[in-house]
Amino acid sequence: MRRELSRRTFLQTGAAVGGGLLLGFTLPPLSPLSPLPPRVRNDGPFAPNAFIRIDRDGRVTLIMHKVEMGQGTYTSMPMLLAEELEVELSQVRLEHAPPNDALYAEPLFGVQETGGSTSVRGNWEPLRRAGAGARALLVAAAAQTWNVDTSSCHATGGVVIHGPTGRTLAYGALVDRAATLSLPGDVPLKHPKDWKLIGTPAKRLDSPDKVNGKAQYGIDVRLPGLKVATVAVCPVFGGKLASVDDSRAKAIPGVHQVVRLADAVAVVAEHMWAAQQGVAALDIRWDEGPNAQLTTADIVRQLDAASQKPGVVARKDGDVAQAMAGAARKIEAIYQVPFLAHATMEPVNCTVHVRPDGCDLWVGTQVPTFAQTAAAKVTGLPKDSVLVHNHLLGGGFGRRLEVDFIVRAVEIAKQVAGPVKVVWTREADIQHDMYRPYYYDRIAAGLDERGTPIAWSHRVTGSSIMARVTSELFPKTLRVMRAAGWHQLVAMVKGLDVDAVEGAAEPPYALPNIRVEYVRQEPPSIPTAFWRGVGPTHNIFVVESFIDELAAATQHDPFQYRRALLDQSPRAKGVLELAALQAGWGRALAPGSGRGISLLHAFGSYIAQVAEVSVSKQGDVRVGRVVCAVDCGTIVNPDTVKAQMESGIIFGISAALWGEITLKNGRVEQHNFNDYRVLRLPEAPVIEVHLVQSTAAPGGVGEPGTSAVMPAVANAIFAATGKRIRKLPVKDQLRPA
Repeated sequence: MRRELSRRTFLQTGAAVGGGLLLGFTLPPLSPLSPLPPRVRNDGPFAPNAFIRIDRDGRVTLIMHKVEMGQGTYTSMPMLLAEELEVELSQVRLEHAPPNDALYAEPLFGVQETGGSTSVRGNWEPLRRAGAGARALLVAAAAQTWNVDTSSCHATGGVVIHGPTGRTLAYGALVDRAATLSLPGDVPLKHPKDWKLIGTPAKRLDSPDKVNGKAQYGIDVRLPGLKVATVAVCPVFGGKLASVDDSRAKAIPGVHQVVRLADAVAVVAEHMWAAQQGVAALDIRWDEGPNAQLTTADIVRQLDAASQKPGVVARKDGDVAQAMAGAARKIEAIYQVPFLAHATMEPVNCTVHVRPDGCDLWVGTQVPTFAQTAAAKVTGLPKDSVLVHNHLLGGGFGRRLEVDFIVRAVEIAKQVAGPVKVVWTREADIQHDMYRPYYYDRIAAGLDERGTPIAWSHRVTGSSIMARVTSELFPKTLRVMRAAGWHQLVAMVKGLDVDAVEGAAEPPYALPNIRVEYVRQEPPSIPTAFWRGVGPTHNIFVVESFIDELAAATQHDPFQYRRALLDQSPRAKGVLELAALQAGWGRALAPGSGRGISLLHAFGSYIAQVAEVSVSKQGDVRVGRVVCAVDCGTIVNPDTVKAQMESGIIFGISAALWGEITLKNGRVEQHNFNDYRVLRLPEAPVIEVHLVQSTAAPGGVGEPGTSAVMPAVANAIFAATGKRIRKLPVKDQLRPA
């Protein structure tokens, strides 16, 4: 449902600002239906989406509208720019962009955000065009200076060269003249054969400062007079604060004050240790509300009941009922995946200074404009009076797409004189996260005499993140979509959570009769949110596990069974074959070991993975090796793609084996990494990543690796033990009775 952006949809401008050249460009947020002709203004950039600043000393600055949370955007984005600008990657420095949807909206979403594996996909052409436009202006300025034809000049390494005479002028010497020139109507982009940076394994630009300690995350903020606060929140979702005796907390050295909120209490102190001691000393009575007895089993029963009702149709091809009635064999199953926490290495935090005339936020956020809007709403200040100082993120995974922790920080800061840093403990972070939804899926297939699926029915049941996000956070996006003529998508968003069915509604296999439905069922008061790929993290697990079930039921090899269904999807078949080849599919493994395969088409990319696991007699699972084949279209930085696959695989294995958030008496039972386990270094498998060279448009790589590995591991467990994993996490399912 995504429309490609054409080259003619970009507006490019150049202007003289502060003794340099400022080049901006803007994008229609979602639709290329009304392309804008290129133009130039001398009184400032015209509604730019991102900026390039080139100073008189030749320094190039990219005003970075994306945030870095380990995914490599602080290298890939400058690579796109530097490629067309003809400068070395080391010549580009970055500044965080201020919150501004009009200037910095992600073209695939229409708001300023970093998420959905969209950074390269959404900015692949815009950043290159910005660089090409700046280069064209600089070359034209040099030609004018020398009074020669522009075609006789070219740029390289931040210098314009006159070919016939060898004369040179550095960019810094040209910016004043370049700023007075009009950009040509259509600046061509470089041919791929001429690329110097794109496709090369560039070293991460942010790594040195992360190694030497200079890198600044939100939690590192230090300000004069800064106080530190931490919180105790009602342990039951939907509960409130009844009363609190804070006398013992106030007696602790270093504690300054105790702040009461509707459902929480914060202790403000000189430092984190005093704040934590203060919280521990509080005598709190909670009004636990209607969910005081809620359990995971209650939620599952609600999902089960809802899943038996028809849902909103996400995909309907052919006649599933008729094909199912005529099938030689019918197979059906129920799959479940649990609530999951984000558990970022840097717990959520936000530093706030509220004054009568303004508010400053120091935070790591994936959505700076949402943060600004939320703070303005809490303080009653105009949005322009709220300044957001964005920082590196110590893990995002969708957690920092939310502003709940920012709202609480501002509510606390309103009652504190001077700046206050609100830091959540690991325990509070995990127990009051915005969780990946619990999904409950009913899936069935009808097979012909050869075992080929001729009917496919899949009903997804779970809470709707999109319903909350579009109403609370993305109302502007819906207005833009309507204005751009995306009425069908808007209607679908209203009736269908398009994210919840991603990976289910568009499987790569040849399925002549397919029906996919979505049933919305909200858990009582439990907030759900995006989590390193939401829909695909459960749908790829369900679809790929069920495909394996069909192969096993018909006594087909899982690889060959998939391959036979992919004649209409050559890119999917390509990665499947590559992964199987590199993994040595078919080679014997030791007793108690198994090999499983999976295939993903999501986020614009195709990925296949083969996992090798061993299962001990005690039922412990060890993933020893994962082979990953990736076709993500044109590759900007192969090292980044490999790193994202590796990190996604580790993230996904952790979730598949152990990850779950459970409730008892309305409370989350998990607290920290002792009971919300993640894969440790000695447990990490050998990971091999094989990249497919492609000329297709770039796809996303931040989230697919996580989604693809879960069914690969589950299918490998079946190969090793004969036990089908239909519910995650695996955890204790293989323990002897």
